Amino acid sequence: MTGDAVFDFARAERIGLSEAVFCAGKTPQQIAAILRSASERDAGLLLTRLDDQKFAALPSELKPATDWCPLSQTAFFGPVPPVSLTQTVAIVAAGTSDAPAAREAERTLRHAGVEASVIIDVGVAGLWRLMDRIEEIRRFPVVIAVAGMDAALASVLGGLYGGSLICVPTSVGYGAAEEGRTALNAMLASCAPGIVVTNIDNGYGAACAVLRMLGVMKLR
Repeated sequence: MTGDAVFDFARAERIGLSEAVFCAGKTPQQIAAILRSASERDAGLLLTRLDDQKFAALPSELKPATDWCPLSQTAFFGPVPPVSLTQTVAIVAAGTSDAPAAREAERTLRHAGVEASVIIDVGVAGLWRLMDRIEEIRRFPVVIAVAGMDAALASVLGGLYGGSLICVPTSVGYGAAEEGRTALNAMLASCAPGIVVTNIDNGYGAACAVLRMLGVMKLR
C-alpha cells in the first residue's frame, strides 16, 4: 500500500498480466509513491496516460529509471523484459492521427516482451495504401486495427485478413465523429464476423487482449 494507492504487484502471478499505472486522475505525488514502492521491489512498471506535465513534475531521482514516450504518453519504469516474441503481432493504424493509440498498444506489448510491427497511415480513403501492405499484414497471426472517424478500416480488414483482429476506435474526427463514439459503433456494427472491439482510444486494452490470447496459445 502506497498512500492512497494499493498497487497489485501479484497480478502477473494470477493472470499473466501486470497491473499498469493509469496516471490520469493521479497526482504526481501518488505516481511517485507507486514508483518508489516498485523500486524497492526491483519491479518494472508500465505507466499509461502520463502526460508531459505529470512527467515533468516527477521527482528528479525517479526520472533516470523512467523511459517516457510523449506520443503514446506511456512510460517504462525500472527493468523491462527482453524481447521474447516477434513477427506475431501487427498494429495497423488508419491515419497518423491514430498513432497515439497505436503506439500505446505497441509500448504495452513491448513491456511484456512482445515486439509488434507498426503500420501507420493506411486508411481506406486511399485504399491503395492498405492494398500495398495487405500481403505483409496477412503474415501476422494477430492484428490490432486502430481507426477513428468512420472506422471503415476495421470492416475492410475484417474482409481481407483472416487472423485474429482486435479493433480500437479512436476519438479522431470532426463533430459527427462524437469523440470516437461513431467509430466505436461502426466497429461494433461491422458486418465482418469475429472481430473484437475495445473501448475508445484503448490501445492498452487491445494489447492486453493480445497478451491473453498469446498466453493461451503458449499453453497448447
